[in-house]
Amino acid sequence: MIQTEILVKSSLDGSIQPSLFFKASSVDRPLLVGLHTWSFDRFNQIDNMLPLAEKYDFNLLLPEFRGPNLLTNPECTYACASKYAIQDVKDAIDYVLLHEGADAENIFLLGLSGGGHMALMVSAIFPELFKAVGAYVPITDLKKWTLQNASYRAHVLACCGNSESEMKSRSPINYIDSIAKNNLKIFHGKFDTVVPFSHSMELYQKILERHPSARVFLDIFDGGHEIDMSTAEKWIISQYKNQPKTQVTG
Repeated sequence: MIQTEILVKSSLDGSIQPSLFFKASSVDRPLLVGLHTWSFDRFNQIDNMLPLAEKYDFNLLLPEFRGPNLLTNPECTYACASKYAIQDVKDAIDYVLLHEGADAENIFLLGLSGGGHMALMVSAIFPELFKAVGAYVPITDLKKWTLQNASYRAHVLACCGNSESEMKSRSPINYIDSIAKNNLKIFHGKFDTVVPFSHSMELYQKILERHPSARVFLDIFDGGHEIDMSTAEKWIISQYKNQPKTQVTG
């Protein structure tokens, strides 16, 4: 697959935002949208996402969504799941559907860490868009995270303009009803020292309490702050192909 850069005009502020795109060999193929981690940019997930896209001949979109969530990013207030960053992902998807012939009925969203946080936020705002969403080791409550991990506190505060209301508006824990509309699997390492697995546990429990029939699932795995692409592949392909499961008898 050939790497190309697409430039898309933001439908919110008119700025030109870059994304990486890898086109499938056939027309009308599914679209995998991969979201970069907290401290990096659109190039960050090529090694993770491209082999999966190549294996199944999926289109692959890697949006920038205003870059890293770091105070060194001069536009950090536009990053970190701001309304602009979320819209950038939607604008890039719309562009690919219009110009690259991807299958609008089979769009899959996948993110790790800061990308997992972003996957939850994008799917909260646009729950009708994705056939399935995978969020690995996500931050679900920014304010709580600033108290748990001092290494990222200054970056969260910079991105949110030192505003508690902004931290709240960019935290998936406050979007229970809309996140519950998705076909979503959350993966979190039990021994994660960067983002405690309680972030995913609390989000899942709140969704389960209010929406017990929601297609939201939780996998607390044996590991830390990491992604196992084999489990991501299994989740996405199972939802793409609707593979039947073996029933167990008593």
